[in-house]
Amino acid sequence: MVVKIYGHAIAPTVRLVAGVCKEKEIPYELVPIAVYKGEHKTPAFKQFQPFGQVPYIDDDGFILYESRAICRYLAKKYEEQGTLNLVPKDAKGEALFEQAVSIEASNFHPFVSGLAFEKIIKKHQGMETDETKVKVLLDNLNAKLSAYEVILGKQPYLAGEYITLADLFHLPYGTVAIEELGCDVLQDRPNVARWWKEISSRPAWQAVKNGA
Repeated sequence: MVVKIYGHAIAPTVRLVAGVCKEKEIPYELVPIAVYKGEHKTPAFKQFQPFGQVPYIDDDGFILYESRAICRYLAKKYEEQGTLNLVPKDAKGEALFEQAVSIEASNFHPFVSGLAFEKIIKKHQGMETDETKVKVLLDNLNAKLSAYEVILGKQPYLAGEYITLADLFHLPYGTVAIEELGCDVLQDRPNVARWWKEISSRPAWQAVKNGA
């Protein structure tokens, strides 16, 4: 069966799920949702995603929402195909993976998604960017990436020797901040720059980078 992804092709979280499908060699079908017309807020959509956010998936009748949960599910269900060990199975490996997931959620995502909101979403909504807020977000992101530099100076990936979902979770909003908005956060951080180049150049991400 083909996994159906309900969402907008360029939405960061939709591209994340599609990228994991590519990593795991899972066929998928994108079912377009017109988010700029508010389709994701309609009763028909919220019947499956009660918060009115994209994406959700339908995997042979199994409905699941929240992009990180979807990615974990796909990595585990299709464990033996595509890129292996995106979610480690041994206790220590899983603990380090969960640590890395928490790092991304607490020390990366709030700042890059905040930048995307200030610099992109606000413009679509006819609002003005708060440049003071942008500076605070960038200052915080730079401080956090200095800690990343230490971690990635000891190991190739955030959870250790092998790539995991924790690394891939950085791709959608990291691409927005670093490539689309041109945030200069890699300079003088060679370990972060090496890591970012490696994960962002993966064929799976390149295939969905500009749209799922």
